[in-house]
Amino acid sequence: MSTVVIYPAIDLRGGQCVRLRQGDYNQQTVFGADAAEMAVGWVNQGASWLHLVDLDGARAGHPVNGETIRRIIKSARVPCQLGGGLRSEESIAEVLGWGISRVILGTRAIQDPSWLEVICQHFPSQVVLGLDARQGRLATHGWLETSDQMAWEFARRCANLPLAALVYTDIGRDGMLAGPDFDTLTQFAESVAIPTIASGGVTTLEDVGRLSQVGLAGCIIGRALYQGQVDLQAAIEVAGGNPLATN
Repeated sequence: MSTVVIYPAIDLRGGQCVRLRQGDYNQQTVFGADAAEMAVGWVNQGASWLHLVDLDGARAGHPVNGETIRRIIKSARVPCQLGGGLRSEESIAEVLGWGISRVILGTRAIQDPSWLEVICQHFPSQVVLGLDARQGRLATHGWLETSDQMAWEFARRCANLPLAALVYTDIGRDGMLAGPDFDTLTQFAESVAIPTIASGGVTTLEDVGRLSQVGLAGCIIGRALYQGQVDLQAAIEVAGGNPLATN
C-alpha cells in the first residue's frame, strides 16, 4: 500500500469556491464566497497540498482569478498546484511568480506536445500534465471539447518528460459522488511511471483506501469534502499520513 497525498480541491469562478457537476458550468454549487478562508480551513484540518482550478481561466485561455489565487497562497502557506487556462509560457511564469508550486497543463499540452516538451524543460518538476477524459478520451478547453486521443496512450508518450505528476480526471464521475474508475486508474498506475493523481468521483473513505492499494501518488477530493461525505482528517489517516510532498 502506498501513501496517497490528499489534495482538497478549490475550484474558482468569479472569485468564489464552487463545484461543477461533470464540468458543466450550468450545474454549479457555491460552497464559499471567500476561497482563501476555505483554503485555510482545509490546511487547519491537515491538508499539506491544495489543488486549485481557475474555471474562468479554463474558458478564457488565460488566468482570470489571480487576485483570489494570490490570497490563497498567502493565507494557506502550503504548496498549491493550479490548473485552468495556462496556455502560454508567459502565463505559466506569471503564476509561478505568484508562488504557485506546480502548474497543471491540459488543453495546449494535448494539442501541442512539442510545446509541452519545451515547457517541461524550462520548468522541470513544476509541470503536472492534466488528462481530463470522457469515456477514456481526452477532453480539452475546460471539458467543452472531446478529442479522439485515449488518455493512457497520451500519458505513455510523455513518459520521458521531467513532469512532476499526472492528474487523471474522469469527467463523467467528477462531482457526481459515484466513486472512481478503479480499473482505469489501475491501468495508469501499472503502465505509466509518472506519479498519478486521481480526480473525479471520490466519495468515501473506502475509495481513498482502495486508491492507496492501486499505487497512486495522490487523490483530489472536492464535493465529497464540501458536502461532508468524507472527513479530511480521516481521509489523511486512511491515505497513510499525507506527508508533505516536495516539488
